[in-house]
Formats: sequence, C-alpha cells, structure tokens
Amino acid sequence: MPAPTVPTPRGLEAIYSTLRQIYPDQPNPLQVTALVKYWLGGPDPLDFISMFNNPGSPMDGIPSHWHYVSSGLSDLHGDGRVHEVTKRDSPSGFGFELTFRLKKQAGETSPPSWPAELLQSLARYVFQTENMLYNGDHVSWHLPLDQTPSTAGQYNCNPSHIQHMLMVDDPQLPLVTSPLGSVRFIQVVGICTEELQAAQHWNGPAVLDLLRAVPPAGGPWLITDIDRIESIFEINPDLQERVTTGIKRDGSNLSGVSAKCWWEETYVNTSNSRHTGFPPGSSHDALTGKDVGTRYSVLPPIRAGSSLPPKRESGDGVLSERRSACSSVVSEISRTRTLRGVHLRFGLEAAMLLPLALRGRLNHGRHFTFHSSISDMAITFLSPNVTGSITDNDHKFAACGTWLQVLITDDFLQRLDKDLDDLTRPNEIKVPREYRWPRYGMVISVLSDE
Repeated sequence: MPAPTVPTPRGLEAIYSTLRQIYPDQPNPLQVTALVKYWLGGPDPLDFISMFNNPGSPMDGIPSHWHYVSSGLSDLHGDGRVHEVTKRDSPSGFGFELTFRLKKQAGETSPPSWPAELLQSLARYVFQTENMLYNGDHVSWHLPLDQTPSTAGQYNCNPSHIQHMLMVDDPQLPLVTSPLGSVRFIQVVGICTEELQAAQHWNGPAVLDLLRAVPPAGGPWLITDIDRIESIFEINPDLQERVTTGIKRDGSNLSGVSAKCWWEETYVNTSNSRHTGFPPGSSHDALTGKDVGTRYSVLPPIRAGSSLPPKRESGDGVLSERRSACSSVVSEISRTRTLRGVHLRFGLEAAMLLPLALRGRLNHGRHFTFHSSISDMAITFLSPNVTGSITDNDHKFAACGTWLQVLITDDFLQRLDKDLDDLTRPNEIKVPREYRWPRYGMVISVLSDE
C-alpha cells in the first residue's frame, strides 16, 4: 500500500505552479530548506529557496544563469501559523517573494548556495521590521554579496565589488493570485558602490534602466555578475552625465533613511560643549521597527556590514505624519513644542547624505528625514514649500515628541550647501567635526561610525 502523500500547501502550490510554467523541464529543482521552520522557532523565515538552471538568451544579451526563488514571505499555509490570513484580493503575507539571478561561471554545474543565505538575510529584515521591498528600492550592504557566514574567510583576496543591491520586478515571474492573496516577485540586483550612490542621489528605477542598457552590468534581465569589477560609469563614461543631468532636473526621490543620528535642544550662542560621541548606552547597530529600508553615499546595517532600504516618497511637498508621533489632537497639544536652538549629531555615513538632502530634496521644495537607528528619534529637514509641518517662519525648530522638524529657509539653504560641501569628499574629513551657525541657532556634529 503506497505511503500517503502530504498535500502541498495552497500558497506554496501557487508559487510552484507558476515556476513549472517557466521551467517545465525542471519539476524538482534543487532547494535550500530551513532545517527548523520559522513557526517552530527556527531563525530562517524562508521555508524554501528553489534554484533553477536558466539558459538565458545569449543572442538577446541574456547569459545563462542560476535563478533563485524564495518561498515564505508570502502566506504559504493559510492557517495563521506565520502570516495573518487574508482574502484573495489582498496581498498574501508580505505580498512578495524574493528572487535572484546569478551569472554562471565557466564550467559551473551546480548553483552556489550563498545567494540563498543572502535572501534569508533580507527576509529576516522584512520580518523584523515589517518594511516591504519594492521595485526601485536600494539596500546598501557594505560587504561583497557572496561574503556570507558559510563563506567566511574565503574572500580576503580580491573581494567582489558587488556590495549593494537594487530591487526590481522579476522579468519572468508575473503577479500570482492564489486563494491566500496576491504575490509579487521582487528580484535582487547586485550593484557597485558608484551605482548605489547614483540611485540614492537620483532614483532607483532610472539607474536600473542604465544597468539594463549595459550588458556586462546586468543586461535586459538584470543578471548579477559577482565578478564584475567595473561600474557602469567605467564601462560607459557618458552615463555619468546622464545621471548628473537627471539629478539637476528631477532631484532625488529618496525621502529618508535610517541612520545614526541624535538631536537635542541647545542654546548655540552660549554653548561651549563639544560632543564627541553618541549618548552613553545607545546601540550603534540597533535594529528597530522604525528602521527604514533603502528608503542609505552608503547607509546603515541590517546586520553587521549591511544596510536597510530607504523611505518611500509619499508625495512631493507633503509631510506625512510620523507613526506614533502626534497621532491625535491630545497628543499634539501635549507633546509639540518649539525650540530656540538644536544640536544635531550624525554618524559619518549619515552626514554624507546631508548634501543630497539639501541639493536633491530641499532645493526642489521637498523634505528629507533621518530616522535614528540608535534611538526613537527622527530629524526632518523641510523647505518652506512643504505643507503639514509644525514649523513656521517664526519657529524654525519644532518637535513633536522625539520627532524634530527643521525649517531651512532659502537663504540658509545656500549657506548650508556651501558649508557642508566637504561632506561630498568624506575621505578628506577628520572626525569628530563640528559645524556651527550661531545666527540660525544650529550646530551639526559629524562623528565616527565606529
């Protein structure tokens, strides 16, 4: 008598059915499986990561590659063990799964396992913060993508230049609708530091288009070549001018980051204090529910050596209400206050984004927010055109709980842009460094990230 078979969970079957249409000749692909499932207390939220051999289309600039597809960010089971059960017309679980396309190496016959570890790390970030990943988002990682726990010590010589990521809709996998809701497939694309900076200072979708147009950097399907040593700007120097023009024309769509920052009220004219560090007891690598992914010149970590995605734009010139701050009239009356002066402290990596905030955001009538990764604080810089602010021309510093808003007038914007220009050359900066504007009532300290 044959052994009874366990039916495939409905959400998982919807993913598998889609994959069988793409890979009819690979019904049983290699898989990386969580040894102890997440709902049983295991550390890895992805139940499975399937690995397919994709022949590509060399004539179309698509090389043969390994295609990795996760299962676990969406609701696989529909019984509440991991995700809240939703209706068919709602997102399933977090509403997406992750994919990755890795260019095959010569003579390679089996897929490397490090991309599966990379996807698990990203999935842990999503589960811990409940921040979603979308097309155009970026994640600054600060490590070669193939430098994972299982490969520790193997990449001390000639480490990969592919150390950050952009997110894009997978070119082959469509939106899947199952009885448990809809699932998007978000592909992770490995990029160099220069490409990350372009995405931050301009926007992710535009940089993805540049990568598509440069076959060695990704090509039509944005396939990651972990051995690539040249950025798109080295392969085609003309692209730098396109980015520069785009930034001047469009500004940046990066409206905030999670960063090492702190603020306090101060009286600038009389203060002689010199802060050389963050407050005692603060954890520089704390991961909280308020960390914002690419939404981080390069941003803070999910774990040691990696960074989270950015804050999504909610609408130019409109300041969205910060979650849990001033969420009611009573709260706003009791917690909102104006300040005579402020002292802002930033880690060096965060400070490197101040010129971006000024030139790519405020100069275009927008706002930019630093969400602290070491506390429950936030600092928002505003142009006079932004509506919904608690600041005004007579009260340029205002706080709602731990959320500080700083109004930057047009004349002060020009002064800040000039004074902080050296932050575009971080290799020339010695920290700690302090910038003071007594007339305006503001001090900025730039501190070591260590």
